[in-house]
Amino acid sequence: MDQTKPYNVLFLCTGNSARSIMAEAYMNATYGNKFRAYSAGSHPGGVVNPFALELLSDANIPTEGLRSKSWDEYATADAPHMNFVFTVCDNAAGETCPFWPGQPMSAHWPFEDPAALGGSDDVKRKKFLEVFLQIRRRIDLFANLPISALDGLSLKRKLDDIGKSST
Repeated sequence: MDQTKPYNVLFLCTGNSARSIMAEAYMNATYGNKFRAYSAGSHPGGVVNPFALELLSDANIPTEGLRSKSWDEYATADAPHMNFVFTVCDNAAGETCPFWPGQPMSAHWPFEDPAALGGSDDVKRKKFLEVFLQIRRRIDLFANLPISALDGLSLKRKLDDIGKSST
């Protein structure tokens, strides 16, 4: 893959309210010169989880424009051409995905759903931070790959390995 402009990356989850949103925001804030990140869900809830927004805001990561949206937005002819598609939850990984124009490279990077955790607000904040740090670690590993120097098979293997890494 040759990089003449930023690579487009799509993070997918079922509800598009927490994990995929945090991944999109972190990648854009940290690696916006090399990547343009997007997120979507197979069955979006329509609302971004307030704990995700709070965590991002506390980390000085912009939250403006973040919204829960359907992956159908990125399967149209006029949508941005994706170079990479990552599923971040087991539900989305098992679903039949739309056809992505250009056949982007994909991998499964599962994370526990912090939005599914019950308990006090402090317990929830702790879980969101734990998952966010895992997301950040995997994105950092990905962003530092020599993408243009790797052949397709080697790159795919590295993407899969990142998804299997304990973070």
